[in-house]
Parts: sequence; structure tokens; C-alpha cells
Amino acid sequence: MRTFPVQMPSGMRYWTVIGEDLLVMSVADAYLRYLRFGRDAAESTTKTYAGAVALYLSWCAATGQDWRAAAGKMPAFVLWLRHSPSQPGTTPGGPVEAAVRGPRRINCVLAGVRGFLTFAVDHGEAPRGVLGHLYELANSQDLPAEARGEDGAWRLRMKARHRVPAIRQRPDRASDEDVLALLRACLSARDRLLVMLLARAGLRRGELVGLRREDVHFLVDSSSLGCGFPGSHLHVVRRQNTNGAWAKARHSRIVPVDSLVVHAHDQYFTERVMNPAAGESDFVFVNLFRAPMGAPMTPAAVNELLAAASRRAGLDPAVHPHALRHGFASNVLDAGGSIDEVQELLGHASISSSQVYLHPAPERLRAAVERVALAATSPGT
Repeated sequence: MRTFPVQMPSGMRYWTVIGEDLLVMSVADAYLRYLRFGRDAAESTTKTYAGAVALYLSWCAATGQDWRAAAGKMPAFVLWLRHSPSQPGTTPGGPVEAAVRGPRRINCVLAGVRGFLTFAVDHGEAPRGVLGHLYELANSQDLPAEARGEDGAWRLRMKARHRVPAIRQRPDRASDEDVLALLRACLSARDRLLVMLLARAGLRRGELVGLRREDVHFLVDSSSLGCGFPGSHLHVVRRQNTNGAWAKARHSRIVPVDSLVVHAHDQYFTERVMNPAAGESDFVFVNLFRAPMGAPMTPAAVNELLAAASRRAGLDPAVHPHALRHGFASNVLDAGGSIDEVQELLGHASISSSQVYLHPAPERLRAAVERVALAATSPGT
């Protein structure tokens, strides 16, 4: 089993699963089409889930099991995931000595397989007993307070039976020194604006290269554009893009920007108008220095650009786009911002998602402890 991209007549793409006979696995295909068009998932999401389903079906084939009945042997599948490689053209065999997939990757695969099997049950392609192998009833008391509902009442929920314990590691945060080094290493005004928007607006890479010129409201009376938001800002809008860019959040949001970003944009505009091909594109970030000229930059190009700039700046490891986003969130808090402000700026549906990005500066941690000590020694305490 392997994954395969499918392009619809509308131009939208999703990923499906095909067998060695090059025939589509119909139930998997229906599930992945449902994700893409019914749930409005990103193409990249269908690619990830197609890979998970392909691994599950490959394991079923290698062990001679029907994919419906194999749901009752998930622990064996987890062991197979941990130790069996899945290189194209090879038949998975017995466990090898070293683990080839870590806990986070295994849990991601399990999530995709649970979704696939649940979809199959819901559409009559698998017996309802499959759900009992995937989930157990649990109560809501083990959830964070913000996830229990406003009334805090006790409720039953379905809890995944199989999950590999994983140590949550704090994501990397790009420091201000890293950002300055990247800016010095940029070779064009376009690249400097790109770094600035990642570091000072906290955009995801898909949001960044999905920006259209109509989304940029810099130093204009926004009311004339039907927008009443004050000051210079960006509109992050989820839409279909020819370059594969995708805004993760379903709802659009407004991100204010400072004068440094506006100045960087002005410099890029001057650079861009020198390339006639760029004038034909409504995308903000386009190819100026390599073919196809004027085409919108892709999300992968953002990683390539930062990797090259990191090498020139002598940064090891290279700074990745999300490290700049993490740095932005932490800087907002270090400057006195609140967690709900960070949530809105980053476009998170849940405040718990924003908490993952927080990296209090050592100085802020020190100040917090000193405030406690000061309160303890104050008169009247």
C-alpha cells in the first residue's frame, strides 16, 4: 500500500491510498475525500492520514489479517510501527533491534487509523464492535478545566485505548539575536519581509505565502476597504491557493503589525516592481530570482530560505518557521501581553494550544520570584 495524490477537476488535491495493483482502496479513499471536502481539511492533512492508513493496511497484508478484524490487535500494530521500516519496495518483516518511529509519530499514525476505522463503522463498512477496540468510556474530570465546558459538569467521553507515552518537549524559541542574524543574512528585501512577518506577526508559513495583496492594509484608511480595524494590519484568510498554502484556522483573523514590518514591506514593494512578471500575481510573496518568475512562493520554499539564511548566519541548528512563531508569542507575553491576546494573535481555537508556545524569558522568571520575595517582606504582610 502507498499514498497517491489526486487532483480534482476544480484543481483541489487530496491524497488517497492505492495497492500494489494500483487500484484505489475504496473505503480509505472515501474517508480521505471526506476529510478534504467534508471537513475542509488541508491537503497536507490528507497526506498525513493517507500515510497512516497505508501503514495500517500494509501491516494487515503482511500479517494476513482482514483490516476490520485487525482492529482488535492494535498493540501488535503499535509494536510493528515501532520497529518495522516502511521503505518502498520492501516487505515489513519481524522487529528490528532499534526503534524506527518515535512516540509522537506512532500516535499520529494511530489517530489517522482510528479516524479511518470510525468512518468505516459509521458508513457500514465495518462492524460496530470495532469501536470497542479503539475507544473506552472515560469521564471528563481528567481534562483541563477549560475543556470541561462552562458548567464544569461530569460527562462521559470516548477515550482512545492505544496511545504511546511521549515526553512533551518545549518547542524551540528563536531569540531576538537569532532574528537579527537572519535579517543580516537575507539577500533581498523580500526575504527580510518574510522573516519579519514570521518573527513579528507570528504567522505560520502557510499563512505567510498564502497572503494576497488585498490582505495587506498598511498605512491606508481601512474604512475605504470595508475594514474598520485601526492601524496597519494583515488579514489572514483561509482560501484555496495554487501554491499549496493553507491557513490552518477556519476563521479569518486580523494581525496588527508595527512600523518595522511596514518599512520592510515598502522596501520589498520597490524591489518587486522591478520584476515585470511579479505584477501579474496577486500573491504577496512571489519568485523574483528563479523560475517560474512571478509564481507564488510555496511553503517548502520558506523552509529552504530560512535554512540557507541560517547557514550564512552561522546558526546551528537552522531556525525553522515555527521557532520564529514561538519567539513572537513569548515576546508578546514578556512585554506584558496576556494569554488571550496571544491566542487571538496566533489564531488558536483553544487557549491550551497557545500555552504550548510560551517560553518565559529568564529575566521574567527572575522578576516573578523577586515579586514574591518583595511581597513577603513588605510591612503589614
